[in-house]
Amino acid sequence: KEKGEPSVEGWGDGSASREFLYAGDCATAIELALENYNSSEPVNIGTGEEISIKNLVHFIRDIVGFEGEIIFDPTKPNGQPRRCLDTSRAEREFGFKAKISLEEGLTRTYNWYINS
Repeated sequence: KEKGEPSVEGWGDGSASREFLYAGDCATAIELALENYNSSEPVNIGTGEEISIKNLVHFIRDIVGFEGEIIFDPTKPNGQPRRCLDTSRAEREFGFKAKISLEEGLTRTYNWYINS
């Protein structure tokens, strides 16, 4: 947006999905785990929700107010088709559940960046 580019390129076709966790929620999860979890079993911390890269890019476009075109290049790799964690152990063992939605987290991060 700042450069005034007419378009942004995304790799692949945008169908791959990913999970994102707000940094503040991550810090909360680590604190809860340190205080309440004594097992050697691994624990996933995350939201347990995924979004396609295509939807994510359009979501970010709306948040930042980019008016250009988004072009996906299918000759570039998509990457792993899905990345979404099972976070049930974190919730069950030490009560962690992410509180900040993707929309709110992205908006907060963008506003922080603009105001810094």
